[in-house]
Amino acid sequence: MSVLLLEAFYGGSHKQLVDLLKESVEDCVSFTLPAKKWHWRARTSALYFMQAVPASSSYRVLFTSSVLSLAELVALRPDLTRLKKVLYFHENQLVYPVRKSQERDFQYGYNQILSCLVADVVAFNSSFNMESFLSSICTFMKTMPDHRPKDLDQLIRPKCCVLHFPIRFPDVTRSVLISLTTLTIDSEPPEEILNVAGPQQYQKTLQNQPVSHPCGNERGSLRPLHIVWPHRWEHDKDPQLFFQTLLKLKEQQLSFEVSVLGETFTDVPDIFLEAKKQLVDHIQHWGFMPSKEDYLKALCQADVVVSTAKHEFFGVAMLEAVHCGCYPLCPRALVYPEIFPATYLYSTPEQLCKRLQDFCKRPQLVRQHVTQVNLSAFSWDTLGDSFRSLLGAESDRKLTEEQMS
Repeated sequence: MSVLLLEAFYGGSHKQLVDLLKESVEDCVSFTLPAKKWHWRARTSALYFMQAVPASSSYRVLFTSSVLSLAELVALRPDLTRLKKVLYFHENQLVYPVRKSQERDFQYGYNQILSCLVADVVAFNSSFNMESFLSSICTFMKTMPDHRPKDLDQLIRPKCCVLHFPIRFPDVTRSVLISLTTLTIDSEPPEEILNVAGPQQYQKTLQNQPVSHPCGNERGSLRPLHIVWPHRWEHDKDPQLFFQTLLKLKEQQLSFEVSVLGETFTDVPDIFLEAKKQLVDHIQHWGFMPSKEDYLKALCQADVVVSTAKHEFFGVAMLEAVHCGCYPLCPRALVYPEIFPATYLYSTPEQLCKRLQDFCKRPQLVRQHVTQVNLSAFSWDTLGDSFRSLLGAESDRKLTEEQMS
């Protein structure tokens, strides 16, 4: 095996990428740690991989996410130094939100900077991720009391490129014979409306194009607007704002349904339990769906997908939801302007609430809309060759943006 894939936090998008590379790139072998106790993975995974990865003369490329302290690993395993070392940033710790500045642990960002210095190629999933990291290095290092190194960003930038996270968009199918919007508000959608696969004569298969929702002509026959929130149940996704917005819709006696999906970890914010009690009459789905098929069905049932994130460097869940036919609403900040046209962005909580109010009153607005998001730019079909090139052992171990395009 010539490509060594190491993942210290094998879950979510990190797992998705490793699995996709193993499946699609020849001669890969992977070593991973479960997606638990992130802070401990960032601190200690190099020591684990030092012992877990067998020595081999066949390795040519080492690919890892920035959770692993790559500098520590190559110091512990000098035989890996000769490999082309590729560091992939799903997120960066220099601008990762913390509730108080005193809570930011210097070590995590410091490890990422050291990893960049020993890597041969540093790839980021978005321009926002790359620029926010590089532009924050100087300020970050000023927290050192003295003897601060200078111009580290200038040493790292020549190694950097943007390589969007590759999504293998699944085939999603929606019945073309039955309109979702002709159901009565109290009725359940028939099972055959939403499928992941099915007979060609009854269904329309969509690959890299978003599903468009059919619409009834009379508002009285419309199902309530279905809002989905498919994010990790953590503070940085700002569930507080999302649920506060839904409670305002409820106070105005607007008709809507909600599905709250996404993974949960050790500490779940209290707002989820509180919101579940207050929104019980509006809930369609609640909780993580281990089955990808069930997850896609839930997305296909929804009309609008909402992000309230205070932190996002890419957003796989949002793009998957758009692929399944959802109208996206995202903050006009972070990575979102890089991916979504302005019509899908909001600047304030009040704007988000107003948009959802309008959609609750006229759900046909989103069901008739064909979303203008270039999903193909983020598909494996488009990005696969760039990743194969990235994992090629070029003699000079350099990869420029020109080679990536």
